[in-house]
Amino acid sequence: MCIIVALLLSLLAVGLRPIHDRNEAIFNKKIILSAIESELGENVKAEKMADDEVLNVFDNRVEQRVIDYSGSIVSREEVEARGYKGGLAENIDMKKEKKRSPENRIFPLYIYNTENGDRIYIITVRGNGLWDEIWGNIALKDDLTTVIGVSFDHAGETPGLGAEIKDNAAWKKQFRGKTIFDKSGKYTSVYVRKGGAIDDTYQVDAISGATVTTDGVSKMLYDGIKYYLPYLKTLKKT
Repeated sequence: MCIIVALLLSLLAVGLRPIHDRNEAIFNKKIILSAIESELGENVKAEKMADDEVLNVFDNRVEQRVIDYSGSIVSREEVEARGYKGGLAENIDMKKEKKRSPENRIFPLYIYNTENGDRIYIITVRGNGLWDEIWGNIALKDDLTTVIGVSFDHAGETPGLGAEIKDNAAWKKQFRGKTIFDKSGKYTSVYVRKGGAIDDTYQVDAISGATVTTDGVSKMLYDGIKYYLPYLKTLKKT
């Protein structure tokens, strides 16, 4: 009986794997699109979009690129050679890449093409919160400086405190319009400041009672965006 049950469970796992993979891919795409909800339409919530809508946006409006530490584009074949079947940005496991030294990592980049022809660059970042890893996406206007929106998620931050980086829409809204450079042109990323923002150019208020998590967000954004700067500089030259 145990052998039969084990066999049935194995068959179910194999049979359901494609469905699981598709659902996981769509879930991740919704998180990415959450960073540009302001561009998707009035009152649109990415997490509530139908699966077909999400896939349609990615198929028709999103370009996927993979870059390396030096800012060069990595080919699909090279990405697949690293073990990422499909070779697209969406196939990259950032948790796995985070274990490599920065100079040996590859990074996913998503470019959303708006109806009026503008391009929005969505950067993926990953770091550490209080209890476990945190991650997110930050969307930049085509000036490659101004933030349009952000989305965050976490593995185990405290509900009502650190978990607010995902759940608190009002807090995330603060990021809109911030820049990743200060007024002198120095790279700053967006800084989450305990006690409230002093410089509205690139600072946002921290979440009360979640100092470690929000400090983790600041570090994640600073380090994560920095890895994309060499590539973003190539775009400014074109």
